[in-house]
Amino acid sequence: MAQGIKAPTTEDLMSMWNASGLKQKIIFTLAMIAIWRFGVQIPLYGINADVFATQVLGNGNNLIGFLDLFTGGALGTVSILALGIGPFITSSIIVQLVSVVIPALEKLQKEEGEAGRRKLSQYTRIFTVVLAVFQSFIFMLYLHHLPGAINPGINSISFYVSSIITLTAGAVLVMWLSELITENGIGNGGSLIIFCGILSGIPIYAQRTAQIIHSNTRMQLGLMMLLAIFFLAMILIVIMQEAVRKVIIVNPKRQIGNKVYGGMNSFIPFKLNPGGVMPIIFAIAILLFPSTIIALVGNADIKSMAVKNFVMSLNHWLSPSGLTYYLIYVGLIIALTFFYASIMPNMQPKDIADNLKKYGSSIPGIKPGRPTAEALDKILTKTTFIGAMGLGVVALIPSFASYATRIETLQGIGATSLIIMVGVALDLINQVKTHLLARNYESFLKDM
Repeated sequence: MAQGIKAPTTEDLMSMWNASGLKQKIIFTLAMIAIWRFGVQIPLYGINADVFATQVLGNGNNLIGFLDLFTGGALGTVSILALGIGPFITSSIIVQLVSVVIPALEKLQKEEGEAGRRKLSQYTRIFTVVLAVFQSFIFMLYLHHLPGAINPGINSISFYVSSIITLTAGAVLVMWLSELITENGIGNGGSLIIFCGILSGIPIYAQRTAQIIHSNTRMQLGLMMLLAIFFLAMILIVIMQEAVRKVIIVNPKRQIGNKVYGGMNSFIPFKLNPGGVMPIIFAIAILLFPSTIIALVGNADIKSMAVKNFVMSLNHWLSPSGLTYYLIYVGLIIALTFFYASIMPNMQPKDIADNLKKYGSSIPGIKPGRPTAEALDKILTKTTFIGAMGLGVVALIPSFASYATRIETLQGIGATSLIIMVGVALDLINQVKTHLLARNYESFLKDM
C-alpha cells in the first residue's frame, strides 16, 4: 500500500536547525542580508532623493522602476548602494562569455582547476570596479542635469568625484557580501540579494494595486484573474526548474570472486532548464545595462532636440513595457540557456560518451564512442531547446496578463521576478537538502 509524503514535524524542523553547520550558515546569511538592507537606507550625500523619486519614478518610468526593484529600492532612494548587484552580475556575464572565446581564459576555467577559477574571479572583481565607476559617472551626470536633484551649494568637482567613489564602493560592498553569502552562507549570494530586493518591493506594489482597485469591482475581478495566472505561472516555473530528461544507461556485469556486481540499468538526468534562474538574471542584466544609460540620458536636460528625440525613441524600444523589449528578452533567454548548457561540465556529450565507454556502459541500441556522443548531442539540443522555449513563454505570460487585465501596478513583480523568486527559493531548498544529506551521511560513517 502506497504511503503519502509525511509532512515535516516540529522535531524534524528543530533537527534541521540544529544540524552541524546549517544553523551557522543560515544566521550568517541573514546577517549579511541585514547589513545590505541597512546600507540601502543610507542616502548619498548632497542628493535630494524626493526630487528623483517624484520626477523619475513618479512619472511612470518603467525602466528605472524595474531597475529599482532589483536594487531593493536603493536606486529610488539614491542610496550609497544605488548600483546594487548590477555591475557584478554584468561583469560575471562578460567574463564568462569572453572565457569561451579567448583560449587562455578557457584554459583557466577548464584545465587549471581551483587556481584558474580564482584568477577568473579576480578578473571579474576588477571588471566590476570598472563597470561601477562607469555607471556611477553616468548616474551622477544624469543627476547633474536633473533640476533640483543636487542640493544647492555643493555642486563642485570634489562632490562628483566623492559621489562616484562612494557609489563604486557601494557596488563593491554588495559584491563582497554576495560572495560571502556564496562561500559561507546558503545559496548563490547574487541571486539571493536580488530575491530579497524583489521581496522588499512587494508591499509597495500591493499598496499601489489596492489604491487602484479599491472602488472598482471590475478591476477587483481582474486582480483575482491576474493572481490566478501568477499562481499557474509559478507552477509552470517549478515544473521547468525540476523537470529532467532521463537517458537510460546499461551497465555491464562484473564478477568478483563468487559474486556478480552491476548489470543494473541506471540513467543520466539532463535538466530541462540547466541554467536555472541565471539565464533570466543575465538576460535582464544585458538589457538593463544599455537601456539604463539610455533612460538616464533621455530624462536629462539635453539641449539638442534631435538627440533627445533619438534617445527617447531608443528608451521606448527598450522599455519593459515595449514589444521590442520582450522580443529581445526572450531571444536572450533562449541564447543564454543554450550557453549555460554548453559550459556545464555534466552536459558535455563527448566527455560523457568517453566515460561511458571507459566503464563499459552504453545507451541501448547505440554504439559506444562517437555514435553515443552524437546521440547525446541531439538529445541535449532538443531538451535544451524545449527548456529555453518554455522558459521564454513562461516569462511572457504574467506580463501579457497584466496588460490584458489593465492592472499594471504589479508589472514589477511579474514574469521575471516570479521566475527569479521561485527559482531562488527552489535552489535554497535544494541547498538545505544537500547539506542535510551530507550531515546524515557523515553521521552514518561515524556510526559504522
